[in-house]
Amino acid sequence: MKICTKCIQPDTRPGIYFDENNVCGACLWEVQKKSIDWEKRFQELQKIADDAKVISSTYDCVIGVSGGKDSTLQAIIARDRLGLRCLLVNGEPENITEIGKKNIENLKQLGFDMITLKPNSKIMKKLIKRDFKKYLNPVKITEYSLWASSYIIADKFDIPLIIQGENPSLTLGVSCDLKKDDNALDADLQNTLKSGWREYYEIDGVTENDLFFCHYDKQNLIKKNIRGVWIQYYLKEWSMRNNADFAKKYGMQQRDESFNPHDIGTYLPFHSLDSDLGPLNQMLKFIKFGFGFTMDHVCYDIRENILSRSEAIKLVKEYDGQCSENYIHFFCDYISISEDEFWSTVEKFRGPMWIRNSEKKWHNTVWDNF
Repeated sequence: MKICTKCIQPDTRPGIYFDENNVCGACLWEVQKKSIDWEKRFQELQKIADDAKVISSTYDCVIGVSGGKDSTLQAIIARDRLGLRCLLVNGEPENITEIGKKNIENLKQLGFDMITLKPNSKIMKKLIKRDFKKYLNPVKITEYSLWASSYIIADKFDIPLIIQGENPSLTLGVSCDLKKDDNALDADLQNTLKSGWREYYEIDGVTENDLFFCHYDKQNLIKKNIRGVWIQYYLKEWSMRNNADFAKKYGMQQRDESFNPHDIGTYLPFHSLDSDLGPLNQMLKFIKFGFGFTMDHVCYDIRENILSRSEAIKLVKEYDGQCSENYIHFFCDYISISEDEFWSTVEKFRGPMWIRNSEKKWHNTVWDNF
């Protein structure tokens, strides 16, 4: 097993790559950022925005939003720095939380028009159950509808620009089909999405019409000269911590000080705010790949010189993969399975980094040498 020598990202992340010095792609991006002329980059973004303004349309851009840290920053920068007329699109998640509802309402109150798209909950429940059993990834289909929402609206309203947040090929350091550039029309090439929405045809009773909100017509967008950009590509200040601090100044709510990191699998109060499926999915990722929320988050903090590697590993050992029993109970009720069926499914996907210790409990060997 390989661990990044700069952060602590392991090679169990699908698509991750390392250079000859065992530095992961995400840390290589941090080095690359230092040589970028960010003023010139922002001028390029301003030119893209100005080009969108001259096209005859009710709105200049579409922004997919959850109300969280990244989308709040995207919306404010697009409107207040780039001067764009923005239409916000919320792909509402299954099991939206109260904080999620409040943060969406906060964006509305900041003075934006917004459309909410939500696929049929009965169909989504069926697809989520299928993805849990087939991939141990109950949020896979929700990623399709989340990403597709802004593209669908841009297409239907002929809005010339789509502004997305960060390019995961850069931020996560994965060598997937998604290029390391600003082209967000290729969002469908992400690791989670590239198997294609048509795979859901195999489910009895699910038709193409049922999946309308789960895909977008990229070729039609290209034909219409609609452009999609990753705004992160143009912003020096883009980071996990900066975005959270920025969004809180504009009213974004996070978990209060009483939250228990063991319940959600991370020490940070501003992540996975809008859906109760998030903490559960991160626990499942931990079982499948040996890492979850905390490992992701400490790596961001290492790159921002907030944590040392040793401090990060302590946090990972304490919180990574933790999940409140309440999330498990809720999910089993939601997709109508027993907890025995839940755990028997989980064990089919347990990764090779796990061994049984002397007490017959599962032990993650990733950090044994640290």
